[in-house]
Amino acid sequence: MPIPVSTSHNRQPESHQRQLLPVSTRVPRTKLRTLLRVSSVAAGIQFGWALQLSLLTPYVQELGIPHAWASFIWLCGPISGLVVQPLVGHFSDHCSSRFGRRRPFILAGAITIIVAVLIVGNSADIGWLLGDRGGKKTRAVVVYVFGFWILDVANNMTQGPCRAFLADLTEKDPRRTRVGNAYFSLFMAIGNVLGYATGSYSGWYKVFPFTLTGSCTINCANLKAAFLIDIIVIVICTFASLTAIDEKPLNAIHSNNSDGVVSRDSPEREAFFWEIFGTFRFLPTSVWIILLITALTWIGWFPFTLFDTDWMGREIYGGEPSDGGNYSAGVRMGSFGLMLNSIVLGITSVFMEKLCQISGSGFAWGISNILITLCFAAMVAITYIKNSLDGVEKLPSTGIVAAALVVFSVLGIPLAVTYSVPYALVATRIEAIGLGQGLSMGVLNLAIVIPQVVVSVGSGPWDQLFGGGNSPAFIVGGLAAFIGGIIAILAIPRRRVEKPSILLHH
Repeated sequence: MPIPVSTSHNRQPESHQRQLLPVSTRVPRTKLRTLLRVSSVAAGIQFGWALQLSLLTPYVQELGIPHAWASFIWLCGPISGLVVQPLVGHFSDHCSSRFGRRRPFILAGAITIIVAVLIVGNSADIGWLLGDRGGKKTRAVVVYVFGFWILDVANNMTQGPCRAFLADLTEKDPRRTRVGNAYFSLFMAIGNVLGYATGSYSGWYKVFPFTLTGSCTINCANLKAAFLIDIIVIVICTFASLTAIDEKPLNAIHSNNSDGVVSRDSPEREAFFWEIFGTFRFLPTSVWIILLITALTWIGWFPFTLFDTDWMGREIYGGEPSDGGNYSAGVRMGSFGLMLNSIVLGITSVFMEKLCQISGSGFAWGISNILITLCFAAMVAITYIKNSLDGVEKLPSTGIVAAALVVFSVLGIPLAVTYSVPYALVATRIEAIGLGQGLSMGVLNLAIVIPQVVVSVGSGPWDQLFGGGNSPAFIVGGLAAFIGGIIAILAIPRRRVEKPSILLHH
């Protein structure tokens, strides 16, 4: 039986003990550059997601959907995620393809994303072909919503298996798991920068003149062209990710399991897909705490992701989607702010592992949530000051715009934590109880999509109740993030990362 040898003490923390394996059974560590390439698909996914966040809410309102109902369109995401990610996680855990368990789903998801962005980008043209005329664009809205559903299904189909793939490659090494998720967060930042930079430029219709048609205005043509660029980015990133390493097929993994123990994620013990939610009975208290904090964190984030550029266009620039001028300028400035946000996100991701080593993952997560609250409070204050000094309909002063851009930038710090720390914490704890990594990512996703449903249903009517602005949703989001931050600080133990001990055999 292996005996851990340490020069200072023999007793190790429980999380550290799970790392101690006989030398003969250790899995070779995956190279960091391999983890980097596997993570690169996140840039392609996030490029399209950035375009969604910066351009689609304003575009939906240009199609004629009122502001109060715009958030209901975003129900497509959480409802699809509620079903798709757990199912994809379940099936990817047991996929017997010779190309591996995760890579077939990543490829299928990338192809579906390409199809979806073509539908969304061309929804106005398709609506015209189906009979839309004049200012009423009912058919375009239906086509757009259908494409949006497909896009969110595809995002969930791709992102979950990719994170599970990283967890597979870094199993039994919590530090490397954090590094892999930090790389994923870094490429999400790169995709965001590219996406928001693309969304903030208003001249794409000149670069791709064929996108401008009788049924597709300049804003619509810019969106269509941006999605064409997205397709190029997705193809490049997916190729880099899928060719990074030859993933082991499922039968090879089973043949290497020489201990004869049937784990909970093996076919003998796995529930049928309609019983996936029975997984919750295996979850320890520590995982439930992570799920609770994740839910509260995303209740905080979703008002911002829904209305970030809309807030800039309406409440800072004093425009309306129908007027085109001030509102469009505000949306472009909001996209620029989100690009700055992504630059800070990327820089923070590089230092994420060191940050967690110094302060502990739970403490870093908690402080980042409190920072979200402070930033949302600043956004509410900026709105009040702008309306008091400049008036509701006037263009904002340079100071107001600068303050808004600073808030957008600072929010990149907690976003980097949100994109990496919860996934690393769940991956290391799920492995200890023998559940598949694909299914674990699906379970964590439930803690994201359920609050998104609540926010999507409630934010529009809630804002209308208080005059139609975005500030009430930011106040609720800030409060939820603050509560989640306090729980993270108090309930997630602060543990220093220790170097593995040397293992000897009798």
